[in-house]
Amino acid sequence: MTYAETLAYLFAQLPMFQRIGKAAYKADLSNTHALMDLTGHPERGLRCVHVAGTNGKGSTSHLIASVLQEAGYTVGLHTSPHLKDFRERFRINGEVITEDEVVRFVEEYRAGFEPIQASFFEWGVALALWWFRESQVDIAVIETGMGGRLDSTNVITPDVSVITNIGWDHMDFLGQTLEAIAREKAGIIKPGVPVVVGEAEGAVADVFRSKAEALGSPITFVEQGDALQFTTALHGEHQERNARTALAALQRLRERGWKISDAHIRAGFYNVVRNTGLLGRWQVLADVPLTIADVAHNVDGIRVVKRMLECQPYERLHIVLGMVNDKDLSRVLAELPESATYYFCKADIPRGLDAATLQESAHAHGLAGRHFGTVAEAFQAANQAAGMNDMVLVTGSVFVVAEVL
Repeated sequence: MTYAETLAYLFAQLPMFQRIGKAAYKADLSNTHALMDLTGHPERGLRCVHVAGTNGKGSTSHLIASVLQEAGYTVGLHTSPHLKDFRERFRINGEVITEDEVVRFVEEYRAGFEPIQASFFEWGVALALWWFRESQVDIAVIETGMGGRLDSTNVITPDVSVITNIGWDHMDFLGQTLEAIAREKAGIIKPGVPVVVGEAEGAVADVFRSKAEALGSPITFVEQGDALQFTTALHGEHQERNARTALAALQRLRERGWKISDAHIRAGFYNVVRNTGLLGRWQVLADVPLTIADVAHNVDGIRVVKRMLECQPYERLHIVLGMVNDKDLSRVLAELPESATYYFCKADIPRGLDAATLQESAHAHGLAGRHFGTVAEAFQAANQAAGMNDMVLVTGSVFVVAEVL
């Protein structure tokens, strides 16, 4: 098959949470174990860092990978979801997997994985681990999907586990309390493997502490009040928190023999976008009018965006907003500024929330604006209405941001 034929086959065969949501979710690891058997267990012997959490795990993963690249290692990076091209999920030293490698993997294992009926994410984890083994990476940074305990990535045994924070997201799958969500994320903690927790307090911290003690895993709670001695190219207080979490993980790697200097950390934090191709994190798309895209999509992420807006000068604010239909809509809308003009839209995926429905719910929260047929139309209308000193923000969903990049 050609690459285009291979991609069409994968999208047709494999249910994809990114597009259809709950129907694609598999709440156990049996498929992943079957894929590991099929591909010769590429997870075994892989040196890696495993990163979970509600928010910030993507940025933290990219920061860690960037520093390891600066230290001279060959570094695999597996993240999700993608924005423009699904190959963004699979990188070695910042370069995405080639089309030929994808075709080779599918041709080699197609007959074997069809009976497994894996999801898109499960298949992608197998591809990542297989490619990292084929390429003989020195170390890989592996970001979980939504969970931890039952996440397809949880077949690896890392050098260090990282949990960035716990917030309200994917409650249908992970639980209706923060403690329940924490217990699912804590599932990545492995016996004797150091674990770094970026932000946790009270009962949530107790969940992690108890699990780590039961498994004999040294646990580090990051002191988020400490000054950050290294500058990161990522903007905002939340990215400083992610950087402190990444720094703590890198220190644990140092203790396990990885040669990482302060100079490597400084360069890795500063060059993270260039080194890893990170997109959609308070990303400036244009200067006049100031146009920014951010993939915040849950209540904690939108709170971060709100704080970023409070530090940003502008005359009027225009927000292009779209969401998916399985988020806690009311909580998110309650965090958004009433002073902005809104351009409601739906990303071109089945999971997208109808723009008119979003507008109706937003109006009930005091948010004024119109709905549009496509993201492109909403984005164009916002830019046409914005003055030179105004600001246009695109947010609410990874998939909305993807359509404007």
